[in-house]
Amino acid sequence: MANDGQIDQVESGLESQVEDLRRREPIFHRPAFGKNGFDWEQMMAPDYWEVGASGRRYSRQFILDHLAKQPPVDAEAAGWRCWDFGLQRLGPDTFLLTYSLDQNGRITRRSTIWQHAGGAWRILFHQGTIVAGGADDSLPSAG
Repeated sequence: MANDGQIDQVESGLESQVEDLRRREPIFHRPAFGKNGFDWEQMMAPDYWEVGASGRRYSRQFILDHLAKQPPVDAEAAGWRCWDFGLQRLGPDTFLLTYSLDQNGRITRRSTIWQHAGGAWRILFHQGTIVAGGADDSLPSAG
């Protein structure tokens, strides 16, 4: 999947983590990191949940059932583009990854909370928000 190579808003010292995590996004759409129910279960924390672009909340089980019924699109094959990555440490092994995603004209802002435990990454939470057309796309100044 092509990207602009742009990495913004990355906390100092987290460059290797952001590179590792950006390869995993968008979650569930990267076959190298999950192709079936077992993979997806391992990828998500037991109490995982997400907020979809509609604002609706989805449980871990709902997502697993949905993925089983409708296998996800391969983001790279579909030509989706991720850019504007950011990463902040939330705790010793917990990180907030943010980025923008273009799904062939459908632009969303994405946030995923990742935890690194036992030598593996797992997702605690995810949210996607649709960007309204013509919206001011600049980051607010640190005032």
